[in-house]
Amino acid sequence: MKLIDVGKWAFVVGLMLAIISGSLSIPYLPYIMIGLGLLVGFLNIAKKEVQTYLIAVIALLVIGIAILITLQNLNPDFADWIGKVLTNFIVFASASGLVVAIKSVVTLGED
Repeated sequence: MKLIDVGKWAFVVGLMLAIISGSLSIPYLPYIMIGLGLLVGFLNIAKKEVQTYLIAVIALLVIGIAILITLQNLNPDFADWIGKVLTNFIVFASASGLVVAIKSVVTLGED
């Protein structure tokens, strides 16, 4: 199995775990999400995709937090389920974005 395939599977598993997390209690899930996010950041994002990826991660984080706040004000019962899903997705996206941002800073320092 190639490293690229591992990165793709890490992305798919991370999304699936984020969705499943709304209904199930999975021990150590935040740590698992961080690990998967780091794998995605290291293995999936090429140099030419860095800027687009970081913009997408920032947009997803802002939108996810805005949805969490809005749902908590409108429907607290539904906010519990979707809140777990969005929180885990935010952790996943943040970890991958952190790696990509650090890689970008290192690349800028080399130039």
